[in-house]
Amino acid sequence: MPKQKNNFAFIDSQNLNLSIKEQGWRLDFKRFRIYLEDKYDIVKAFIFIGYVPTNESLYTSLQEYGYILIFKPTLSLPDGRVKGNIDAELVLHAMIEYSNYDKAVIVSGDGDFYCLIDYLKKNNKLGRLIVPNRHKFSSLLRKFTKDMTFMNDLRGKLEYKK
Repeated sequence: MPKQKNNFAFIDSQNLNLSIKEQGWRLDFKRFRIYLEDKYDIVKAFIFIGYVPTNESLYTSLQEYGYILIFKPTLSLPDGRVKGNIDAELVLHAMIEYSNYDKAVIVSGDGDFYCLIDYLKKNNKLGRLIVPNRHKFSSLLRKFTKDMTFMNDLRGKLEYKK
């Protein structure tokens, strides 16, 4: 019997959500979780997200779909936007969990994760880099093009339909 794969996903929720919205569609997070499990053998999917008290129903739904939520306190900016930069938390958790997974799938197009992705690649621990928008991601990540999947190509599978 083949050894069951033990891969983890680390998801930059802000980059994912904003990139998909910019393309004019909404992600079906339930279908995305199933996709990660089916395509990349993801057993744990960590989603890094800024905590906003009025979003409790979203958080409950994400947990019901099988995501593990890692919260970051948020700040309200003078222009009304909410800021909750999760980059450090994602990198930290990827390294805390390092010995617990076979491969890591990183979901982001943010160049701030270059050092993490590069380290995972050099140590044969990078499963895939899923970039939310092929037309708008950090040029620092171009080095990993062969390891990328673009969500633009997954719209038909993963778009939320009422």
